Order: sequence, then C-alpha cells, then structure tokens
Amino acid sequence: MRVEKNRTGMAKGWYAGPWDSNLTVSVGGSRIGKDEPHFHRLMTEIYLIASGTATMRVEERTVLLEPGDVLIVEPGEAHTWLSASSDHFHFCIQTPGLVGDAARSDKVPVDRSRLGLE
Repeated sequence: MRVEKNRTGMAKGWYAGPWDSNLTVSVGGSRIGKDEPHFHRLMTEIYLIASGTATMRVEERTVLLEPGDVLIVEPGEAHTWLSASSDHFHFCIQTPGLVGDAARSDKVPVDRSRLGLE
C-alpha cells in the first residue's frame, strides 16, 4: 500500500509513476493549468477535476471543466490550459507512464494557431 498526501505548498506535483514504483501510469495533481500548447506522441492524459473550474483548449474546441468532470486527451490531440479558478484542483493520469528521454520526446510543442488561438 502507498498513500500520497496532498502537498499544500505545491501548485503542481507528480505523486507516483514508473520512476518510483511498478506503476505503468503516472499520477499527479495540480492547482494550476499551464498555458503551454502541445501534444503527446504516445501518451493519453486523463484529467479529473476535483474542485474549481478551468477552461482547456483541445484542438479547436474550448472545454469548460467543473468538479466531477473527466477530460481524456488522446495521443496527437493538441491541448493547453486557458484559465483556472483560484480554487481549482485537478488530478492527471498519464498512460503509458514514461520516464526520462521517452517522457521528454513524447511532448511536442505546437503553435497556438493549431488550436485556433491568436
């Protein structure tokens, strides 16, 4: 068994993944949503909204997220966070969980124009 406590002093953090366990997924939580347009070559990201609201852009669609919502972003789908309320908190599950160079090369930056922004 393993318990990870909420890290109140951190805005964003990863709790568990293949770098420190036998998990094949990465599990993290965040109080922020970073505006950083990108897609993943292999990884699916599953966002679970625990509190507050947030707005994300996935390809050319804007999505309002509220507590209890789940957003699944498939490999190849460009996405970014546009905003988040002050009380926002979400969990993120990444599968497959990647480590080191595989994780770094999986995230591909994209121009905001691909998302229909600016």
